[in-house]
Formats: sequence, C-alpha cells, structure tokens
Amino acid sequence: MKAVRLHAIGGPQELRIDEVAEPIAVAGEVIVRVHAAALNHRDLFITRGLYPRIALPAILGSDAAGEVAALGADVTGIHLGDRVVIDPMLGWGDDPRLWQPGAEILGMPRPGTLADYVSVPAANIYAKPAPLSMEEAAAIPLCGLTAYHALFVRGDLRAGETVLLPGIGGGVQTFALLFAKHAGARAVVTSSSDEKLQRAKELGADLTFNYARSPDWAREAKAAGPVDLAIDSSGGETLGKILGMLRPGGRVVVYGGTRPEASIKLFPLFWNHLTILGSSMGSPHDFRAMLRLFSDGLKPAVDRVYPFAEAVDAFRRMDTAEQFGKIVVRII
Repeated sequence: MKAVRLHAIGGPQELRIDEVAEPIAVAGEVIVRVHAAALNHRDLFITRGLYPRIALPAILGSDAAGEVAALGADVTGIHLGDRVVIDPMLGWGDDPRLWQPGAEILGMPRPGTLADYVSVPAANIYAKPAPLSMEEAAAIPLCGLTAYHALFVRGDLRAGETVLLPGIGGGVQTFALLFAKHAGARAVVTSSSDEKLQRAKELGADLTFNYARSPDWAREAKAAGPVDLAIDSSGGETLGKILGMLRPGGRVVVYGGTRPEASIKLFPLFWNHLTILGSSMGSPHDFRAMLRLFSDGLKPAVDRVYPFAEAVDAFRRMDTAEQFGKIVVRII
C-alpha cells in the first residue's frame, strides 16, 4: 500500500509517499480502508522533532474515515464494508477526566492514517455520521474530541455563557466555535487575519477582534461583556491577558502551548477566584457524544481537500498557518 512516512526530523520536506506492507488484522483489531485522512498540528510538530518517543520512519496521521476491510479474531458488532470514523485516542482508560498512563494517540509510534489502510483496536471504530461525506467525517476526530472535552468536560460550558476563543482558524478552535454556538453560548474570537475573522462570523461568532491591528483588544473585548470561559492553546502573553478578562469565578482551559512560557499576574487569579484547567484529547464517552452533534446537522469547517499524491503539499499549507478549519487528504 501507499503511505506518507517521515524519514528524518527536519520539517515536512522529510515526508515521502512510500510503498509499504499492508497491515494484518490481529485479534481485537480492525483494518480500515482509508477514504480520507486529515492533518493536525501534532503531525507537523512530529516532523520537527517536537514530540516525545519519535520512532522513524513513521506513518503519520491521526484522523480518518473509511470502510472496514478486515476483522481480527474476537471482533463483534462490526461488519465488512461498514462506513466508519476512527477515534484516535488509544487506551484512554476508565477515568472520564484524564487518560491513564500508557495511553497514546494514533499516528506515531503506532502507524497512522495517512495510508491506504490502517489497523486500530475495534473499540476505536464508530459509525460515520450519515449526513457527512468521508472528507467531512475525516476532519472531525482529534480536533473535535479535543474541543469537546475542553469545552464541556473541563470547561463546563453552559448555554448563555460567553466563551473566548483566541487564535480562531485552527482545527480545535474552529470546532470549539461550532460546539459553543450549538450549545447556546456567546462566542468571542480573535485572529490576526480579517479573512479568518469573517469566516468565524459566518460560523456564528458574535464578536471578533484582530489582535494585530488592535493591540488593546483584550480591554475592548472585556468592555463588551464579561467572559465566563476561555479556551487557549497559546499561553505566553495571551494567557496573561485572558486572566485579566475573565469574570470573577471564570475559568480558562489550556489544551496546548505554542508559546510555552507564560508570565501571569497572581492578583487577579486569587482575587477573582479564577480557575486554570489543563486538557488533552478526551474519553470514549466524549467521542460518542461529540459525534452525535454531527448527526444533528453540524458540519466541520474544511479548509481544503488534497489528493493523496499531493499530501506533502497539504503539510506545507498547514506550515504556513493560512488555513481555516481542517486540511484533508483524499486517499481514494
């Protein structure tokens, strides 16, 4: 089969489309014929060595939708030809709040979804939401799960609350906007791109701020109304500003750290009884609940669909940070 493999640390230019052996269905696992796969920043970080336990060569990719092609022994309730989507969170465990030691994400070190076929535990196979195309379904798993867990499990978002989503345009933040509006929340978003802010308005954003043109955006946003919850993946100066914007008793969920060092003022933290929560991925229960939203009419924001032969070009687009929503690779 064909697969996108990383051969050396050094960025997307070290990716190749190779011929490799097809996976074999072992007991308890399912082989999926991949129709479409999606990229995540996790994949890009791996190409640069910014991830633990990198083993090369590696087939990248955590997200996929396709058809069941083979069943291992002891697999029940799944049939050949089923149209499915894959939960990339492997071995979460029994605690709904956080993953157990040894849990991992599909796509390095375990071979990932940017291939003709992928093998995954049967427990990670779910029926594709019927209203969605394969490309749309492939866009959902990792970022949709991360956004759902951050918003509703860790952030406890309620209808009528205001949620702040800095850096709109990436996969998780775009899903968070969709989910927040579906739940009846008011959404405030930021970006340095007017084009991305316009796209966010089309998805329901109530207030938008271009932080590149308005350095005082945090004060302006706070003046427009109290913020109950913020979902952040940047840290750094942004996190400090968020803490100054939250209402007393407000909370911020952090699911990433593109600017890993953050200096914050402690006074508003303790004086306003604020809560800072960490979050990463989500449980099988979260994945099922998240998928149901897409059976109720939601559709993911898909930035662009690339043919498999241009998969490396898809990585280059992600590297420019120009996308709004998910970048998808059509495998067949």
